[in-house]
Amino acid sequence: MTGSLDIIEFTPTAQQYVFTFGGAPPIRRITPGSVLRLWSDDAFCSALRSVTDLSREKVDLRYVNPQTGPFYVEGAEPGDTLALHLISLEPARDWGASASIPFFGGLTSTDRTATLQDPLPDMTWIYHLDTVRRTVQFQAQHSELSVELPLEPMLGTVGVAPAGGEVRSSLVPDRFGGNMDTPQLRAGVTCFLGVNVEGALFSIGDGHYRQGEGESCGTAVEGAMTSTVIVELIKGGAPAWPRLEDDEHWLTVGSSRPLEDAWRIGQVEMVTWLTELYGLHKMDAYQLLSQISEVPLANVVDANYSVVTKARKSLLPAAVAFAGMHDELRARAVQVLRG
Repeated sequence: MTGSLDIIEFTPTAQQYVFTFGGAPPIRRITPGSVLRLWSDDAFCSALRSVTDLSREKVDLRYVNPQTGPFYVEGAEPGDTLALHLISLEPARDWGASASIPFFGGLTSTDRTATLQDPLPDMTWIYHLDTVRRTVQFQAQHSELSVELPLEPMLGTVGVAPAGGEVRSSLVPDRFGGNMDTPQLRAGVTCFLGVNVEGALFSIGDGHYRQGEGESCGTAVEGAMTSTVIVELIKGGAPAWPRLEDDEHWLTVGSSRPLEDAWRIGQVEMVTWLTELYGLHKMDAYQLLSQISEVPLANVVDANYSVVTKARKSLLPAAVAFAGMHDELRARAVQVLRG
């Protein structure tokens, strides 16, 4: 493992935004061990700034979820594992936006769930941040109700270029990561992604100031984000699907449709991981997971749905994944935060 406390800062121009995973040249080459501080725009490319701004007038759905990247990681080859540790995620503005977009979301007709139902209203909500109290303010549009909610920053998209020369929309989650939209992608977590192409070509974006599990209407409190990330490379050992580790959990992410297939993918990946961590037979890992798994929904609105499978470390014997990379990066993150 290598590393330096020097921080590489990068803010893309609007012309440098990328709206796919794969198909874009690298914006910069970096070495394993680099610490990056990256600015990313909100999912709407800053188009929604007030409740009078409506998606049908302001948002081009071909160009949403702008990515910052991709970054070419020196030495990364197919079959390797990219480790991205999120040191900090800080809102880059004092407001975020959410929207009800016609024929998009979990509780409306969509292009895949076709009915004769009229679209739900096109509406925008603006959430104001209190940086001292670390809250965002929900204000109802049809009543006087106002609710102060905790600020819980996360990244909707973290991913690498797909295999086989594929180019996938930044709205899609799949094996390569992408638009997983899970609140588990927050500061303190390490994300492990299998490398599919030389250099890995990873990007991040789609900052959320908070999001409920499932992202019911299809949009979180979308906001520009400043993300500080450590990038490491593990030779070999690529997981089939994204794996996450924090101090309390092992986590896997499955993305597919229908929803139960996304759940199945995450469960199979966790069974596989438990066999690796503890030397278990597959059937023993299956039985153990049946008694300990937690399954928060990530999203039920994207082109693929995403489901997370969690296993609490406190319920299991001590184990080390990826040669202790998460603990190593957590220690390095403390040094970065101390300056």
